[in-house]
Amino acid sequence: MQPGSHEEAIIGEFQRTLDDRYRLALPPEVAQFLGSDATDAVLVKERDRCLSLWKPETWNQHFEKFANNLKRQIADDIYESRRIPDVQRAARLLSARYRRIQIGQRSRLLIPEGFREFLSVAANGEVAIIGAGVCVEIWHPEAWLAYLKTDLEFFNESFRNIAAG
Repeated sequence: MQPGSHEEAIIGEFQRTLDDRYRLALPPEVAQFLGSDATDAVLVKERDRCLSLWKPETWNQHFEKFANNLKRQIADDIYESRRIPDVQRAARLLSARYRRIQIGQRSRLLIPEGFREFLSVAANGEVAIIGAGVCVEIWHPEAWLAYLKTDLEFFNESFRNIAAG
């Protein structure tokens, strides 16, 4: 197994360039994390100028959990019309935020329309690929640096909390 890639977790930072058709060649560590025989993945609009790439089975677990909670809230609150807009908003944002994509030869993927605009990186532009443990994030480089500058101060506390179990 290569450094940065583990069976259940992906870590590391990689720089890549989108080609003129918005295709992205994944680093070997990322391709290995997704699975050497992976032909598809789930691309998700994660946060401003950041997309995440998930193994389908992992995304399905998260999606199912959310969908079950949403169904339970609908059943519990069906007569409380004040909650209906919240349920609609959550369902709308969930349905518009992810898409199953194909991973092609040489571990390349095409970033589809709608996701390109969200990522805000032009064709032939640079991206930062970040191993985020359970998924891979694709960042606009400036957004990644801004995120680091903002959240780095919270890292030590978060690290201690996670390490403590």
